[in-house]
Amino acid sequence: MLAPASSLFDQSTLLERAEALVKAARAAGADAADAVAVRSLSLGVEIRDGAVEESESAEGDDLGLRVLVGQRQAVVSTNDTSTSGYAELAARAVAMAKVAPEDKFAGLADESLLTHTFPDLDLIDRALPTVGELEKLARAAEEAGLAVNGVTKSGGASASAGIGGMVLVTSHGFRGSYLGSSHGISMTAIAGDGTGMERDYDYSSVRHAADLDSPEKIGRTAGERAIARLNPRKVTTRKVPVVFDKRVASSLVGHLASAVNGASIARKASFLKDKMGAKLFADGIRIIDDPLRKRGLRSHPFDGEGVAGKKLALIDDGILRSWILDCGTARELGLTTTGHASRGVSSGPSPSASNLHLEAGKLSPDELIADIKDGFYVTDLIGMGANMVTGDYSRGASGFWIENGKKTYAVSEVTIAGHLFDIFRSLTPANDLEFRQATNSPTVRLEGLTVAGQ
Repeated sequence: MLAPASSLFDQSTLLERAEALVKAARAAGADAADAVAVRSLSLGVEIRDGAVEESESAEGDDLGLRVLVGQRQAVVSTNDTSTSGYAELAARAVAMAKVAPEDKFAGLADESLLTHTFPDLDLIDRALPTVGELEKLARAAEEAGLAVNGVTKSGGASASAGIGGMVLVTSHGFRGSYLGSSHGISMTAIAGDGTGMERDYDYSSVRHAADLDSPEKIGRTAGERAIARLNPRKVTTRKVPVVFDKRVASSLVGHLASAVNGASIARKASFLKDKMGAKLFADGIRIIDDPLRKRGLRSHPFDGEGVAGKKLALIDDGILRSWILDCGTARELGLTTTGHASRGVSSGPSPSASNLHLEAGKLSPDELIADIKDGFYVTDLIGMGANMVTGDYSRGASGFWIENGKKTYAVSEVTIAGHLFDIFRSLTPANDLEFRQATNSPTVRLEGLTVAGQ
């Protein structure tokens, strides 16, 4: 492993540039301003059939400035790291703000909400691999996948690493920064021949390289999954219990997060807009957002407006307890921000979830399906068929048919349909929760969905 130059981890210069931008904005006539600086470094290698298909390395710093003139705001961005043009950039932003439409909910976070203490979330792994080391990881994953009996081709393997971080400075006293690293390995395996080919994948994505699954495990799992999908059958349309494998069950948690996003609630564009305090899930169900989880893929010590992150129960004992809010949507709804402002260099703040998870239940996945005489176990979803305005749900799916409590033959080219109210109400989680993504869920069982086939 190579330790990158220490300058990559020193954000003092970025802080100075952000402060210079805010100072220039005030001098140009802004009533308030904030500046964001984002640092990124990425390395990646893609392998197919033993040959390097792509090798990339990228590094850069980008800055964004938001200015407010009364209730009007504008955002500009630059990748110019010299400060000589900041006065001109700030003047342009102020001129843009003066002709922008008024937004009575725009503004910086209230000073009383700003945090000035930043917990150590263990986000940075200071030793990054070389491109050569990444190539070895990708090759090992591909070789392991191809070694699985029945795997006929590689769909490619990749390994990557990087650093990303943010600096935020505001005109009313906030000054903060953080950095995080990322490491990843993936492999796609193809089994069968001709029109009977099937593919599947596995991956690992973490903050610290020491937490990665081995490339051999990733390749082997991808191969075994592809083999299991061979010779799929079609099924006739029926209404049956449906079980979502944990790698796709997280999508249901994501649908909830979209539906309780403050921007959707403020626009009245969510089927949950009138459901605060309502019982949406069964007793005991909890869905948590935790931006302070150690080594979490979306962890951060403060949000895009300088507000402290905190653990938040969106669903507690089955009841909807909170929206996901930034300051703007909170003002519009007459509430207080939940510290979920997300921010890029070319846009203002908007609400976004961080590390989401559905808490585990008590039953194992095998126990969850043991009493199902006829049902569908979903391992893959296709399309974006969840309507957040109406709650209607319809997605293409593949997986395995359940007969007498056991997964049997592979199934493909079916659609599962229902309504998210019914899906949430009938959801039963298993006990196999793992934190592998930014949004995580154990395997879940749903009752009475329509599986549309032949």
